[in-house]
Amino acid sequence: MNITISPSTLLGNILAPASKSSMQRACAAALVAASRSIIYNPGHSNDDKAAMGIIKALGAAIEKEGEEIVVNSNSFSVGASASSMDNEVVSAINCGESGLSIRMFTPLAALTSNKITINGEGSLLTRPMGFFDEILPQLGVSIQSNNGKLPLVIQGPVKPKDITIDGSLSSQFLTGLLLAYSVSPFEGDSVSITVTNLKSKPYIDLTLDVMQRFGLNVPENKNYETFTFHKKEVVEKPATKHYTVEGDWSGGAFLLVAGAIAGSMNVRGLSMNSTQADKKITEALMSANAGFAMDAKGFQLHRTEMKAFEFDATDCPDLFPPLVALAAYCNGTSQIKGVSRLAHKESDRGLTLQDEFGKMGLKIDLDGDMMYVHGGQGLKGAVVHSRHDHRIAMACAVAALRAEGETTIEEAYAINKSYPDFYDDIRTLGAKTSGGLDLKGIAASLGL
Repeated sequence: MNITISPSTLLGNILAPASKSSMQRACAAALVAASRSIIYNPGHSNDDKAAMGIIKALGAAIEKEGEEIVVNSNSFSVGASASSMDNEVVSAINCGESGLSIRMFTPLAALTSNKITINGEGSLLTRPMGFFDEILPQLGVSIQSNNGKLPLVIQGPVKPKDITIDGSLSSQFLTGLLLAYSVSPFEGDSVSITVTNLKSKPYIDLTLDVMQRFGLNVPENKNYETFTFHKKEVVEKPATKHYTVEGDWSGGAFLLVAGAIAGSMNVRGLSMNSTQADKKITEALMSANAGFAMDAKGFQLHRTEMKAFEFDATDCPDLFPPLVALAAYCNGTSQIKGVSRLAHKESDRGLTLQDEFGKMGLKIDLDGDMMYVHGGQGLKGAVVHSRHDHRIAMACAVAALRAEGETTIEEAYAINKSYPDFYDDIRTLGAKTSGGLDLKGIAASLGL
């Protein structure tokens, strides 16, 4: 479905969406904690729904109580089998299009002795999963893959041992292993995961924080190179765990950039104390001399003349799309490092950004790990395509707010993957749109 956005001025206050990075990790931790957990401010993106579906398939029960969800995973037991059919596939999980879910939940599914098929949809079917072919057999887990792609068939249980892994592709593989090791019995007094060339370190900080809040065994972190788990005494745990999902800096980044481009607005619900990597969008805004300030009510944004900036997005590659939208309205050539992190996203984002923003008249050069965005010349309305990538759709929508003429985004509802309320939220701020669906209105009419 398409949506058309006209040049607009944004005014008012908006609350950032719930973080899917925080929500999905909370679901995983609630599963392996094998207890009752209450998750406050839960997200409802497609990725969040995939995570909830996975933990249900692995034995957790989920109930909605008011604005919260309650997860009961007392029946989840490491090493247990729900069936004696050892030679049959007795369970399956579907990760949707969520890269975090496939990389995080595969080791957790391998905690049991069930044979489990793991699959996904869309672009996830083409993403490389060879990591598991290499690592899981070292941990006593059998695995069959489709030449390093989905579907996977695994059978555990995981038996933690000292291993070394490559962290250059994604930190998400490490997140899954950390959660699996935190609840698995191991020989000796300690066991370690050694990581080379780890990317996106702030996301590991988020993982470790979630593990601590759910009472899991948190490893000793030695400079993000070695994570050592020590045996600890069994202690009485609270009957119920409580966790509040953070505001999402990834989705919030688009709101902040929209305000800097076309607004006089306030964004609430984002904490500067967060460990989320995409919090660094504030550094780019300040470097660009954007109209940007923080006060007790949130972040204040207003349109002003901006200048080109330099930014290293190696540890926060999801910021590339909003950074390109920002750079388009900065005078001069902005330089963004970290292009090598973009090839295995929902689309090859470096090339996709170059192509789709090129339709709006923006020149983007790619040179190795660097992206050069030649901004300040203005954009023109055009017909662009999301490439089924949620962040590309939002980046084009934000850029369209100050373009000359209307911009139509084809397959615009790719946003449902991470921020299903995005178009409705910018409409409430004054964005002029046509086509598409009024998602909040539909939800209200259905009593949801």
